[in-house]
Amino acid sequence: MKLYLPLIAAAALALAACGGETAPSAPASEAHHDHAASAASAASQAAPASEATSAPAAAAEGCSKLVETGDSMQYNTAEISVPKGCTEFTVTLKHTGSMPKTAMGHNIVITAEGDVNGVNNDGVGAGPDNDYVKPGDERVIAHTKIIGGGEESSVTFPVAKLAAGTNYKFFCSFPGHAGVMNGVVKLAD
Repeated sequence: MKLYLPLIAAAALALAACGGETAPSAPASEAHHDHAASAASAASQAAPASEATSAPAAAAEGCSKLVETGDSMQYNTAEISVPKGCTEFTVTLKHTGSMPKTAMGHNIVITAEGDVNGVNNDGVGAGPDNDYVKPGDERVIAHTKIIGGGEESSVTFPVAKLAAGTNYKFFCSFPGHAGVMNGVVKLAD
């Protein structure tokens, strides 16, 4: 059983990477995903077709969340539930609006509830070139890039970064947005 879980996860990553769109080049901080995708591709070629199409989709589905936003200051969800059984969790932010990121940019920053104000204030000082997130800020568990209309950004983080009994929040660090664009991140059974 322990052997099947990594194969299933690898196959799920390969299936997710097989979309018809070309992905933008990943920054150095996301380079580890390329190695995982290569391993996933090799694993999916070795797995029978029935395994590659049914079980992996269910496994990947539970370890990811799509959050949408638009040309207003709100997310389409107030909660991101992260299952304890996942080793990694992916959050994808999709901007369904049309305004550019300089006017109505959004991102998702995940941090402990008590760190939100400090992370947000330091992020404003970091500026747009750093996606309004202070580089190297250890209080930040994960964050997407600032995106504008029609864009999408994903971030994958180890679930082990979330501790049971700690309250977590996600918010938009674009200046002036965090007060209304925020929600709860829960570690779920």
